[in-house]
Amino acid sequence: MPYKFKRNKHLVLLALLVSFLIISPHEFRAQGKNSKKDLENRKKRINEEINQINSMLKATKASKKNSLGTLMNINVKLEKRQELINTINAEIRVLNKEIVNNETESQKLKNSLEKLKREYARMILVAQRNQDAYSSLMFIFAANDFNQAYARLKYMQQYSGFRKKQASEILQTQTELLAKLNTLKLQRDEKNQLLGNEQSEKRNLDKERNEQEEVLSELKKKEKELKASLEKKKRDAIELQLAIKRLIAEEIKRKADEAARELAASKAKREKEEADRLEKDKDKKESGKSKVPPKDKELAKDKDEKPTPDTKPVLNDAAIALSGEFSSNRGRLPWPVEKGVICETYGEHEHPAIKGFMMFNSGVEICTSRGSQARAVFEGEVTGIAISPTGGKLVIIRHGEYLSVYSNIGEVYVKTGQKVKVKEVIGTVMYDEEEDKTSMNLQIWKGQKTMDPSAWLSNAR
Repeated sequence: MPYKFKRNKHLVLLALLVSFLIISPHEFRAQGKNSKKDLENRKKRINEEINQINSMLKATKASKKNSLGTLMNINVKLEKRQELINTINAEIRVLNKEIVNNETESQKLKNSLEKLKREYARMILVAQRNQDAYSSLMFIFAANDFNQAYARLKYMQQYSGFRKKQASEILQTQTELLAKLNTLKLQRDEKNQLLGNEQSEKRNLDKERNEQEEVLSELKKKEKELKASLEKKKRDAIELQLAIKRLIAEEIKRKADEAARELAASKAKREKEEADRLEKDKDKKESGKSKVPPKDKELAKDKDEKPTPDTKPVLNDAAIALSGEFSSNRGRLPWPVEKGVICETYGEHEHPAIKGFMMFNSGVEICTSRGSQARAVFEGEVTGIAISPTGGKLVIIRHGEYLSVYSNIGEVYVKTGQKVKVKEVIGTVMYDEEEDKTSMNLQIWKGQKTMDPSAWLSNAR
């Protein structure tokens, strides 16, 4: 009989040890969650831009023109459509990774569940062999001393509790497994939907490429006329840049002159204060009340002969603070129109209709709907309004050491010296009847150097 209890005891201890060695399932954390959210937001933004372009194209088609404006909008839409397809592919890649991870976790949970069930069955089998109270009591009373008997009693109590814990863990693992399998089903459904969307967008892309070819074919028929027009626009664009440079140079000179006047006034004030102090010292010396020691005279002379500060123009505290605010908003500035797309990028690029014809843009051209209004991208002061050589007017707004320039403006709503707020309307965007498009040009300057505005605008590409 003692041997039987000893054997059963070893079996129970073995089952207990093996059960504790089972790796408990870990909660799965989906990788790339933030990345997936970013992709969804990007996809939403691209769809909104495509809808905006479709709206502009609809208005263009109503005028029955195969114009540069139409071609430009179709080109932008093709880029956005390809970006949308790339985004969907990125979503599918992220989802595939999540599915593989979930499948791995599901298999781990299945294995863990099977192991838990086997160990639990073994524990039940051992318990059934020792289920009568007499056997349990004999197991306790067979102890060599009181301490061993107490230890065996505690073991029996812990063993009963562990059995309950194992049963609870089996139920929990089953619940996690069911949840994981349900997640897998949803992810596979989502993947199938994305694959369907991808195919649909590819068909749209092919259709839009055909539209592009039709418009290009029509425009090539009048290539000579188009080239002459573009050469003129190129010359006008150069004149525009020169005009902007002159206005900015004048603005910098005005600021330098202001700084020089402030410096001169400050110097005159210091000289007057020093002259007053010397006069007082002279009066005191003559009256015998006070004498300036020779050493102090030399110090006063040195102080008076100290070189004046550099007359290099500096920004005042308010302008420095505004510069800091502007630069810290890189990539977060609002667009200069409520709804629009960049239809011509910064820098040198080939014309969309004439192969080999290079163009240069010191800013970005933003296409928008007819009747749209231009607005300030940041708070600042209107420092220049002028007639643009390319047509319409241009407005310059200073933001500390930065300037934003808005050209192809029709009616201007602001005046020089006026303080403007972020998104404040400054005028209307002009409609070009010849090219059948509504667009404005935005430039960002730091001092006398241009910067790529797309790097400053929120969600710009």
